[in-house]
Amino acid sequence: MYKGRGTDQSLPGRFARQTREDVDDGWPETPAVEDTAPRTVVEPESARSVISRNSSPDVPFGQSLNPYRGCEHGCIYCFARPTHAYLDLSPGLDFETRLTAKTNAAERLRAELGKPSYRCSPIVLGTSTDPYQPVERTWRITRQVLEVLAETRHPVSIITKGSGILRDLDLLGSMARDGLVSVMVSLTSLDAELKRKLEPRAASPERRLRVMQALRDDGVPVGTLIAPVIPALTDHELEDLVAAAADAGATQAGYVLLRLPWEVRPLFRDWLQHHYPQRAEHVLSLLRQMREGRENDPRFGSRMRGRGPWADLLEQRFHRALRANGLDKRHQRELRTDLFRPPGRSSQLSLFDDGRG
Repeated sequence: MYKGRGTDQSLPGRFARQTREDVDDGWPETPAVEDTAPRTVVEPESARSVISRNSSPDVPFGQSLNPYRGCEHGCIYCFARPTHAYLDLSPGLDFETRLTAKTNAAERLRAELGKPSYRCSPIVLGTSTDPYQPVERTWRITRQVLEVLAETRHPVSIITKGSGILRDLDLLGSMARDGLVSVMVSLTSLDAELKRKLEPRAASPERRLRVMQALRDDGVPVGTLIAPVIPALTDHELEDLVAAAADAGATQAGYVLLRLPWEVRPLFRDWLQHHYPQRAEHVLSLLRQMREGRENDPRFGSRMRGRGPWADLLEQRFHRALRANGLDKRHQRELRTDLFRPPGRSSQLSLFDDGRG
């Protein structure tokens, strides 16, 4: 495994036109030379649209925006890895090293919000890739998007495991005072060593809890998403994760069972064999018990939580942890949509302003 990367596998995506296969040609093997970890390459992209619509009953939002394709955090379990196959790139190493930046995201967002047919509802940042992955420090596309949303008084929710969100506290704090923003900080484990293997370039567990505290102290509603819960690897931390998040200021919490769609399955299997070979089959066996014999279940209604006795027990433990930490009694405020000002609307209305307000 490369240091600082989730995988060293470059398995082809399912749409690849060409694939490679190792063949023994009979020649003696050349002594292995230790490869250096590949650098991150970011290609600019001019997007035609940036707001994605969602109709899945499993997620509580209808609109999302992702400033980047691919994610440098390198989380081995990321369900979004297969999307790189649409770019004819590997969902493995390419997903975390060959990224695309939507450089015109703010411009396109402004145009889409200004359409007469647009109806305001919260936009979620970070559904497929993290909006505060390391490359955001240079490209600042998330910042530009937030500036448009702040200007138009548009509600936004953010999902992240990156500490870079604190850079934008000036915008988030101001929007929070008008009920226009909420943040969910993703937690997977409190074990720093395990985190480095699972999420090599994401913020440490301690740092994420400090991020939650800083957001809370600035008046930004914050919660946690414990995702994914991995049986026989992280599930024993469920109660501790909920308690730690509550202590850091979380007012809500959710969880998602490990998902292994498409190319994520062989990548995760390889990762398990490399890091936890003696536990690998036990992890997958429990997952199959929670997925009705399969290692992945794409069906609505069960893909996020699983089914069966183990899944039911996990859900009971989670709700008990919520009650123990008072999170079951806290209700997140609905983000406001009545303050939305479409781009250009105020200047147009000013033409009819007679000065009397």
